[in-house]
Amino acid sequence: MAGLSPQVTNIIIILGMMQVSKRIPFEDPNVLNIVRAIYIASNVIIAGIYFYTQVQINKKKDLTTLKYVEPAPMGSSEEGKLVTTTVHAYDSQQIKNSFRSQLMGIAMMSFMHLYMKYTNPLVIQSIIPLKSALESNLVKIHVFGQPASGDLKRPFKQAAGLMGGLQSGPAQSDKKAVEAAERAGRGGVKDE
Repeated sequence: MAGLSPQVTNIIIILGMMQVSKRIPFEDPNVLNIVRAIYIASNVIIAGIYFYTQVQINKKKDLTTLKYVEPAPMGSSEEGKLVTTTVHAYDSQQIKNSFRSQLMGIAMMSFMHLYMKYTNPLVIQSIIPLKSALESNLVKIHVFGQPASGDLKRPFKQAAGLMGGLQSGPAQSDKKAVEAAERAGRGGVKDE
C-alpha cells in the first residue's frame, strides 16, 4: 500500500476492521477487556511518540525564522495575516495540536463506548490514530529523520479530508505572498 494516499489506506483499514469487528464476540467480558487494553495501549504508544517528538523538537531548538501567510477564516472578507515565528515555535504548536487531537479522540471514544455502549469502534480507533501519528509530518522529520523539504516543508499543508473543500486555503509561504502581506501590514508580530 506504499503508493496509496493515507486517506485511501484509512478507508481500506476501516472497511476491513468493520468486517473483523463483526466477528469479535464482544459479549464475552474477557474479549471486551482485551480489546479495551489494546485501545489503551495504542493511545499510550501514540502519547509516547508525541512526547518523544516534543523532546526532539526541544533538543534541536531550531530558531530559524519562519514567515507565512495564514489564510483568513472561511466566509471572511479580510485577507490572511502574516505570521512570523521560529521553526521551534511552529513545531511546538503543531505537536500541541496533535496532543489535543488525540485527547479529543479519546474523549469521543470514551463517550461512545462508556455512555452509548458502542464496542466496534474500539477496534478501528486502535489502529487509525496510531497510523496517523506515524504518518504525521513532525514524526517523519524529528523521529524518522526525513529532511524538511517537499511535502515536509513548513508550514505544513493541511491534509485534504472530507471537509477540505469547505475550509480556507493552505498557508502561503512563498516569497511573493509574504512580501504582499508585509506591505499590507497584516500581522507580522513575532511569536516567541
